[in-house]
Amino acid sequence: MTKIICIANQKGGVGKTTTAVSLAHGLALRGKQVLLLDMDPQGQSATALGRNPEPGVFYLLTMGTSPQETTFVNSWVRSSGRDGLTLFPGDQQTMAAQMVLNAQNQPVSSIRNAIKRFFQEGLHYIIFDTAPSVGGIQERAVWASDFVIVPTATEFLSAEGVGKVALMMNVLKQKKGWKGALLGILPTFYDAQTRESKITNQALKERFGERVLAPIHRATILRECAASGKTIFEYDEKCRSAEEYMNLAKQVMKF
Repeated sequence: MTKIICIANQKGGVGKTTTAVSLAHGLALRGKQVLLLDMDPQGQSATALGRNPEPGVFYLLTMGTSPQETTFVNSWVRSSGRDGLTLFPGDQQTMAAQMVLNAQNQPVSSIRNAIKRFFQEGLHYIIFDTAPSVGGIQERAVWASDFVIVPTATEFLSAEGVGKVALMMNVLKQKKGWKGALLGILPTFYDAQTRESKITNQALKERFGERVLAPIHRATILRECAASGKTIFEYDEKCRSAEEYMNLAKQVMKF
């Protein structure tokens, strides 16, 4: 079965898009078929892959599931130019889709129902890149997911946001019947030379235990590769960042 993994945090600037893109390509390089679905209105997943943001997600979230509508929605699936990795792009219209979902009082299961059209034999993973804002899409994306990865910068203010996501997941599980689970907390921008990084990482381990994944170290190269429209594996497959994200992909494949 296709596994759905949501990359989520209610705080921006913690490496969600970098994680979503790197994980998606890492899984593809391991021989998996992956669809990266960009639910962030900024459309940065497309940009990071050297593609253009497009309103595919708006149509996905606002159209029905008739054969004609499904054909139209499927027409927005884009090649990433990489074996095994396809992209379903979003753009600023995604914010309008959130307004539509809320105005129509769509159920928490609406995104899960919308993406069923993508389920097919041979598609191993769908990866969601979500926006930091709450109010509709992120909650529905988490509910649609089998697993959630929460990137968090290893600094005090960012780490506080993890608790909010954990609370949201707990509410979805207890009150909305969510059957998914936290795959892990991913410390990002980790700097072994700073006291703040060490203390924050230790605090995460004390709270979440084995759910805290191996950290992604702070690295300028991660910004450089995104700006060039290349993944970390294309930009420098032998660097530490590439190794760390490949290890994350291997960890995900164990679930």
